[in-house]
Amino acid sequence: MDSRLKKSLSAGGRENRAALDQVRSAPEDQFVSSDERRKMWKDEWTQRALPDVPSIPGWHLCWLSTTNSYDSIDRRIRLGYVPVKAEEIQGFENNKVKAGEHAGFISCNEMLLYKIPMELYQDVMAHFHHEAPLEEASKIRVQAESVGGRDSRGRHLGQIEGDGLEDIDTPTPAPVFHG
Repeated sequence: MDSRLKKSLSAGGRENRAALDQVRSAPEDQFVSSDERRKMWKDEWTQRALPDVPSIPGWHLCWLSTTNSYDSIDRRIRLGYVPVKAEEIQGFENNKVKAGEHAGFISCNEMLLYKIPMELYQDVMAHFHHEAPLEEASKIRVQAESVGGRDSRGRHLGQIEGDGLEDIDTPTPAPVFHG
């Protein structure tokens, strides 16, 4: 008889699976708690691919992509951004580009660290995130008012609801941007 084939459950240390089921934990005992799951979700969605950089007084820092053709580094340079050299921030010597056109600058993957004077940063942000949206809102108001034609019975074809567009021309100061 082949010694590998056992006729008895107790022969050779083979255990009864039903007995094991009684001591085995239920799958739901393996689940994480609701709080642990939320922490895992938060950690999963807030992971950072780029290192946190200490601030430089008087400057706004940001990571710029060397592969983005729409928001190119050359475009940012024209706005006033300048690259951050590895010796400017302590502890980033390992992130220094060794050779090539960006040699000496701080990088991580295809991203380069750039800075812009805080005064220029405030101007850029005020233009793109305060003044330009106000101009667009004003254009929308003018368009909405010009649709105010009447049908054959004299009824208005369009009407502006609410009071959101009435104070659009009231000047509001630009906020202070942080980042």
